[in-house]
Amino acid sequence: MAKPYKIELGEREMPTRWYNVLPDLPEPLPPVLHPATGKPVTPDDLAPLFPMALIEQEVSQERWIDIPEEVQEVYRLWRPTPLFRAERLEKALDTPAKIYYKYEGVSPAGSHKPNTAVAQAYYNKKEGVKRLATETGAGQWGSALALGGNFFGLECKVYMVKVSYYQKPYRRVLMETWGAKVIPSPSEDTEAGRQVLKEDPECPGSLGIAISEAVEDAMKRDDTKYSLGSVLNHVLLHQTVVGLEAKKQLEIAGDYPDIIVGCIGGGSNFAGLFLPFIKDKFEGTKKDLRVVCVEPEACPTLTRGPYAYDYGDEAGLTPLLKMYTLGHTFVPPPIHAGGLRYHGMAPIICHLYRLREIEVVARHQRAVFEAAVQFAKAEGYIPAPEPSHAVRVVIEEALKCRETRESKVILLALSGHGHFDLAAYDAYLTGKLEDYELPKEKIEEALKHLPKVE
Repeated sequence: MAKPYKIELGEREMPTRWYNVLPDLPEPLPPVLHPATGKPVTPDDLAPLFPMALIEQEVSQERWIDIPEEVQEVYRLWRPTPLFRAERLEKALDTPAKIYYKYEGVSPAGSHKPNTAVAQAYYNKKEGVKRLATETGAGQWGSALALGGNFFGLECKVYMVKVSYYQKPYRRVLMETWGAKVIPSPSEDTEAGRQVLKEDPECPGSLGIAISEAVEDAMKRDDTKYSLGSVLNHVLLHQTVVGLEAKKQLEIAGDYPDIIVGCIGGGSNFAGLFLPFIKDKFEGTKKDLRVVCVEPEACPTLTRGPYAYDYGDEAGLTPLLKMYTLGHTFVPPPIHAGGLRYHGMAPIICHLYRLREIEVVARHQRAVFEAAVQFAKAEGYIPAPEPSHAVRVVIEEALKCRETRESKVILLALSGHGHFDLAAYDAYLTGKLEDYELPKEKIEEALKHLPKVE
């Protein structure tokens, strides 16, 4: 009997708890600071933005946190997700490496994002919230929150980065189908948006600007909370269902990864896969495990940014996070990987990089799409532009194995499909895809605006 291409788990094997890495970190995270006082934030400081259950998860020192039955019930629509052995890609590369990919594109929204969107919608509904405000880059997060809000009867307003709003119109249609209201950011609906448009009427938008608009929206209404799709600890927590499933699936295959590769924009998709594995590295059972994060050359947060306290948004409304940052006023070039165009990064990811527990590399857009097309021709699945960055590095690592004749096990975080991104593929296939160069001066100017923290 032929070996299966995919390893699947039954619904009863789906994780019933999320894994919280905070108690297992080699060193504790730096505190989150209040933007006005510079002192560590309290739960009361965050209460205008988030329901208390999520605030508690943000700082919890419990290693395992139960997934509510109501959330598990929605998860069962698409979870557990399949783990594929990429034998066709291996053959095309003539590599002795074993390549696996955990595929999150089977969710209704087409990505990993509903893993936290459904949970956040549930906790908000439970605490009496009527409406959610959020931002979205490429539209994957906005789609997921629209889905989650729909399931739990919450209104949802999405501020979508303007360049992506026009690049990816069908993402807007998907969100509106699930009942969300979507507008391009910067907009005239908020003071933050109006201020940006006053200074630059042609501004293409950024995640930092869209976050400012969504936060302002939430703070001005008693019935509304803000919802974030990446970066924060509780978001990464919810995504660990991905890695917990992958561990079980690789056990069935009789393998354990030597290298885990994923893209990072805010950090949630890749952290969700690798955190349950890196626990083994901390404990010494897998000391040589390599975790390789891939970011775009057009928004090289960890590879070119300093480790400093910065706002999570452009207008400076959010608490201060210790992270690698390009500066909260930084507006990146309009690459097609809209989900990787954030100026900062999840504090957990940044902390692990500072401790040299993980690696970070950056790749150009054209090289990324070259790898995505190669993957699609071999495996059939068309990856979203974001995880295509990781595909590029997986291929590079597999080719290294061909040269050294080492049979390493490589695990790829394939966080979503590219069905809404065919315009980007068309640009690549017709030779019209730009490979943006990022002027050093642009980063230097943004970094001048970093907040002064003693």
